[in-house]
Amino acid sequence: MRDDKSANRPATSRTVLKFLTAGAGSVVLAGLAVFTMGGQHSLAADKPATPLLQPAKSGGSAAGFSSTQKAEIEKLIRSYLMENPENLIDMQQALKARMDARKNAQRKLVLSQYKEQIFRSPTDFVFGNPKGDVTVVEYFDYNCGWCKRAFGEVQKLVKADPNVRVVFKEFPIFGEHSEFAARASLASIKQGKYMQFHAALMKVRRVTTSNVMQIAKSVDLDVEQLRKDMDAPHIRDAIRETNATARALGIEGTPGFLIDSTVIGGFIRTNQMQSMLADVRKNGCKMC
Repeated sequence: MRDDKSANRPATSRTVLKFLTAGAGSVVLAGLAVFTMGGQHSLAADKPATPLLQPAKSGGSAAGFSSTQKAEIEKLIRSYLMENPENLIDMQQALKARMDARKNAQRKLVLSQYKEQIFRSPTDFVFGNPKGDVTVVEYFDYNCGWCKRAFGEVQKLVKADPNVRVVFKEFPIFGEHSEFAARASLASIKQGKYMQFHAALMKVRRVTTSNVMQIAKSVDLDVEQLRKDMDAPHIRDAIRETNATARALGIEGTPGFLIDSTVIGGFIRTNQMQSMLADVRKNGCKMC
């Protein structure tokens, strides 16, 4: 017995629905995914039942259908989508949910495997309370305008929360000038001047290989020693490691934040960080 909605559907819609339920779902779903995502194949269909259109036994297309069958399938898909465009939204939402789930699973795997390197690398500088109960990790570049703004928010966070631990991750994505500054900054830890140097670099609109040492000198760093220390293998290794873990976590730009197991891409304000930290303290740290 058919319901009223089924009886009132246009003929083309009923034909496509019959086609779907008959088992050629893998072909139709693939078509929907391509139509929706501009050619990106991401949906894995369930095993189809016996299809309504049997593949041609010989002389067929690469997919196993004759050119006539293939043209008919494409026509049905297009007609169905034109008559039911809301299904494209449903497909987009389903695909996004699936992709987000995969990203989250990937992040959890990376965090579990590289927890020590991410949260407690001996090469990174720790701002705030080194023994704090919750850790905020920030990935930044000295030539990132939003990172310069975010630095002020992080300073306010540390001032307001004496029990927060902030790990600075040098993530130079804007080329050689940024990488030069990152290596110099990490090397300044040895002289006990990281925070002064970091703050000074953040105040400059653009750091370059030409002005980094001038800035270093302005905060009383031994420039000659700094040049030697910044070429140490462990400094370059630390930056490569940060780059690898950041990208594995899905952080492609700066600033990027990690609060416990949650990744935040982009600028966030102090009150947003405080709210997230409150949730972590309430529910318990998974990683930090």
